Amino acid sequence: MRTARVGTGALGRPSRAKLGSRPRPQHLWIRHAACSLAVFFLLTIVSSADVLKIVVDDAIQPVTAEYIGRALQVAAANHNQAVLIELNTPGGLVESTRDIIDKIVASPVPVIVYVTPAGSRAGSAGIFILEAADVAAMAPGTNAGAAHPVMLIGKPDETMMKKIENDTAALMRSVAAKRGRNVELAESAVRESKSFTEQEALDKKLIDYVAPNEQDLFRQISGKSFKRFNGTPVTLDLTGQKVSDYPMTLKERILSYIMDPNITLIILMIGALCLYVEFNHPGAVVPGTIGVIFIVLAAFAMHLLPIRYAALAMILVAFLLFAAEAKFASHGVLTTGGIVLLTLGGLLLVDGPIPEMRVRFLTALAVSVPLGLITAFLMSIAVRARRNKVVTGKQGLIGEIGIAQSTLAPAGKVFVHGELWDAVATITVPAGERIVVRQVDGLTLRVDPVAATKTVMA
Repeated sequence: MRTARVGTGALGRPSRAKLGSRPRPQHLWIRHAACSLAVFFLLTIVSSADVLKIVVDDAIQPVTAEYIGRALQVAAANHNQAVLIELNTPGGLVESTRDIIDKIVASPVPVIVYVTPAGSRAGSAGIFILEAADVAAMAPGTNAGAAHPVMLIGKPDETMMKKIENDTAALMRSVAAKRGRNVELAESAVRESKSFTEQEALDKKLIDYVAPNEQDLFRQISGKSFKRFNGTPVTLDLTGQKVSDYPMTLKERILSYIMDPNITLIILMIGALCLYVEFNHPGAVVPGTIGVIFIVLAAFAMHLLPIRYAALAMILVAFLLFAAEAKFASHGVLTTGGIVLLTLGGLLLVDGPIPEMRVRFLTALAVSVPLGLITAFLMSIAVRARRNKVVTGKQGLIGEIGIAQSTLAPAGKVFVHGELWDAVATITVPAGERIVVRQVDGLTLRVDPVAATKTVMA
């Protein structure tokens, strides 16, 4: 009986045709190593952002809503375990607050709102966001509350104010009830502007946890079940999980900066001043370009902010008063009136619901006084320049004194302004007599003798 053998080649090596289906040991090792590295890489990606953290440390406005909404979308796409919002806000706009609440409620990823660090607050709009969270927590030394609605423009009548208050209170009841928190106490933050320390909020079940830092918060949360807004029970295990910061984009940082009402006013005033310089010096280009850019930035910010258009009208009238000061000698009365109007217009420009969303008095004054003085000064220079005698071209020759080079009877030659001109006089003027130019017709001057001019004036 013959034993089957693997075929060999000319050099006695195993044939590739016979061994092609059997991988070599080194190939298996490389394949296993590649698979292991791929799995490790995928696990690293998955676990690299188990908790996505964003920091809200400003008034609640449209840029804040956009930032939070974008972070929630990214967390959902990455299948993060949770989104942590570190909150410190004095409050903000109601519409932006409602937008944020809608996004938190609709988020497939649980949202933890944590008022931190010590000394922070979830004021006004902030407590709505805190109560809307799946998990509400505060650090020691923080507070939340004072959420009574404030009208943006004017003072409404009692009936309208009651409607606004009831609408806002209903929103608070809705989010607090769905999260299983103290509805009555949460509503008192709206109707009575009550504010609570972190321990009061915990004891009265406005929040779920008090923690000195996020790792301690995760330790307290881990293993404890809570219900989401739709009633679905969820249990998180975040102890030791990596937390990835999710910062604002450059666009959001710029918008957030220029939406500070004080910055908006400064940008608007700089733009107005640059445009004025361009109008008085046509062709300068640079001031006009800068002015347009600043005005557009200010207009964009004002589109998102609660603006009083009456205040814009006051600012426009202030510039008209500065222009009038240059034309009429009011001994500074018009300039003073313009500065007063500019200051009032700046103060009333943004009618925010909280002081942090209004223009400060010092900012309005620091902008109005220098701008008023500079504008009035520049306008006075421009008006004086227009009133001054023209010293170039044809207009510059009128009134100039010259010498008759030949007898003007009535035509002849005169020497004026270092040049020899053809001239015509109304009376005969002997050579060497002083003459004054009255009119320029092409290349011919119409002149009078200086002596005759003096006689007529006498």
